[in-house]
Amino acid sequence: MKRPFAYVTAPWTGSACQNSEKALRYCRQVYDAGYTPICPLLLLAPILNDRVPQEHKDGLDMSRDLLRRSHVLVVCGDTVTEAMKNDIATAERLHITATTLDGILTVKGQGRSCGKK
Repeated sequence: MKRPFAYVTAPWTGSACQNSEKALRYCRQVYDAGYTPICPLLLLAPILNDRVPQEHKDGLDMSRDLLRRSHVLVVCGDTVTEAMKNDIATAERLHITATTLDGILTVKGQGRSCGKK
């Protein structure tokens, strides 16, 4: 079975460890809902130094490219940050469906809470 790509965005406002743990939980739930989770926080943060301006820009460009290749944008968490607003606006401009994690689980018949933290 081919799983469509689902780009995962959330308010990454905690420590690197906390953010990674949240991202792993969100990605697991997206996977369980039948998608291939794409999460730049997990893919790019370990290899790029966000404090180096060129690497920060490259990370933004690569993240946007991953979103372009995704079938759906999954918005997780209780708040929406500026970075998440940018992801949502990009998805809208590219005609990519945006939904919440609760929404994707409900649509897939999972019927369970997304466990936002």
